[in-house]
Amino acid sequence: MTTAGRAPGGRPPFWQLLDAGARQRLRASARPVDYPAGAALLQQHERSDHLLVIERGCVKVLVESGGGYRAILAIRGPGDLLGEQAGLDGGSRSATLHALTDVTALHIPLSRFGAVKQADPAVAHALQQVLSGRLREADQQRAATGSAVARPRLAALLLELADRYGTRAPTGEVRIALPLSQDDLAGLVLSSRRTVNRLLEEWREAGWLRTGRLVIELHRPEALARLARGEGAP
Repeated sequence: MTTAGRAPGGRPPFWQLLDAGARQRLRASARPVDYPAGAALLQQHERSDHLLVIERGCVKVLVESGGGYRAILAIRGPGDLLGEQAGLDGGSRSATLHALTDVTALHIPLSRFGAVKQADPAVAHALQQVLSGRLREADQQRAATGSAVARPRLAALLLELADRYGTRAPTGEVRIALPLSQDDLAGLVLSSRRTVNRLLEEWREAGWLRTGRLVIELHRPEALARLARGEGAP
């Protein structure tokens, strides 16, 4: 299993929190499933009896309101655990997971996951860390809702995507090749598409990044890092 940087908030993804023995036991209880880009791994409101761990690729987490409005909440990548809340409390899925790229995931029946968790305290501890991290993410999103400052949030998001999913070219720029629209970016930073478009245009003109069809190249990540820290333009 490949791992791409750290999960949101700087924490390691679930799989990295496990030792070799725990990984082996979970893998023995699972079967790998391939999903093409665009496929739904889990559907909002469905009830299911399994969890997923991403082996390769990445997915976006979407919620849909009764009126058909869809909002993207997060990006998940290699090593991340999916469907843990509904799997543990027996409720329905709270979000839909769509494959952004081709994805391979470990499909783990809830009963087998529970048996491994009960036998191995390290698995239970890793699960608790994941749940705690997701709660912190939700708190941060609620706090950001009351803020009008999209600039540092977008800068921080681009740096996070570069850290987890970017590839560095020999010339130094970092390429983020994910099929994320400006609407997706706006949803992730709780802003509007118009604001995201304006900021990207501003940073293109400054030479900090380049955007193409479903790709972003960061040329001045240190400049974005200053904005993310709230220090203003260099």
